[in-house]
Amino acid sequence: MNTVFKWAIATTMLVASPSYAELLDVEKDELKFGFIKLTDMAPLAVAYENGYFEDEGLFVTLEAQANWKVLLDGVIDGQLDGAHMLAGQPLAATIGYGTKAHIVTPFSMDLNGNGITVSNEIWEQMKPHVPLMEDGRPQHPISASAMKPVVESYKDKGVPFNMGMVFPVSTHNYELRYWLAAGGLQPGYYSPDNISGQINADVLLSVTPPPQMPATMEAGTIFGYCVGEPWNQQAVFKGIGVPVITDYELWKNNPEKVFGLNAAFVEENPNTALAVTKALIRAAIWLDENDNANRPEAVEILSRSEYVGADYDVIANSMTGTFEYEKGDKREVPDFNVFFRYNATYPYYSDAIWYLTQMRRWGQIAEPKSDQWFFDTAKDVYKPDIYLKAARMLVDEGLANEADFPWDSDGFKAPTPAEDIIDGIAYDGRTPNAYLDSLPIGLKGQQIIVGNDVQG
Repeated sequence: MNTVFKWAIATTMLVASPSYAELLDVEKDELKFGFIKLTDMAPLAVAYENGYFEDEGLFVTLEAQANWKVLLDGVIDGQLDGAHMLAGQPLAATIGYGTKAHIVTPFSMDLNGNGITVSNEIWEQMKPHVPLMEDGRPQHPISASAMKPVVESYKDKGVPFNMGMVFPVSTHNYELRYWLAAGGLQPGYYSPDNISGQINADVLLSVTPPPQMPATMEAGTIFGYCVGEPWNQQAVFKGIGVPVITDYELWKNNPEKVFGLNAAFVEENPNTALAVTKALIRAAIWLDENDNANRPEAVEILSRSEYVGADYDVIANSMTGTFEYEKGDKREVPDFNVFFRYNATYPYYSDAIWYLTQMRRWGQIAEPKSDQWFFDTAKDVYKPDIYLKAARMLVDEGLANEADFPWDSDGFKAPTPAEDIIDGIAYDGRTPNAYLDSLPIGLKGQQIIVGNDVQG
């Protein structure tokens, strides 16, 4: 669509609808946003395709990125104005783990949406240890304890047990580690001198870009992986692997991606940041409204080559409220992908703190930190004030419902109860160090990694 035509549409909308009478005076109207080819980039695609960016006077280009590092670097150096990001990326950059840069987020993109898949060979070895339902199908969720004897047998033979995750500070890394540890397997530590994350590991985790996960597993380089959709369902469609657990079963309604912006960009372009947040909130509402009635249309958008580029049926398998574990074993999981329900888009400090606790748990944060450090870091990155200002404008414009936003929130969710997490350990973002102390595997208190040893 050429720029003149875009302006014509925007002008027509401005005249036609009273809701656009208070268009923000944006400081920058031509923007480029990055994303990775995953279904949870959907709010960006929908905001673009449904004209929500244009409604805000923004002319956006969406551009797929090769990997998460390239994407982050693009936001840092200004090649990208913002991006669909791993929630750990703004936090890690801001505290200087990996790349040092102040990245902020006014918008959380979704809840849930990931899975852990193992190869057919590993699944066959796990099956004797998996409880069955009355109809003979596996009982879900499946604990990593079912994989523990398999890992031990490989160890006995001197064969490394390799699994893939998408990035060192990805939800997928932390979820895979959480699942392994809950089943009694050590996923390994990081230290300032050894950033492999494989110190003392029973299972060796390494980075594989999401779209390459199925082929890498099929080649035998890894025995399984944790990734977002559609790359778990792709393994089922190709007949090469079996998803053993979704992150909804691992931690009910866990936070996933965020929309990341350079803090300097937000400071220089406050109205633009507000306008972008407004458009993304509208997209999230559309994705979940009327009991997911718009999901088939969203799947069609995402299946296009410029977005995710996977087959419609593969994306629909999880985006429309179901999840297929093995061929023919399709089960109802209506909240597998959540984009707006349960305040999914609100950037909670407690979500940020969970990621920081996992960084500390596995040694990416090498030294002990006070509870106050966790709170201050979360507030430095997550920006609910921008989110609520954007939400208020949408409500005033008649584009969102007052009741759908947590106006009185202090930034902390109610604690997640023990029954909603795979290991039966509750999570309260207000007590990060007490939470770390409650986890049987991982660093806590004053502990640090020295060489290959946990000390303290």
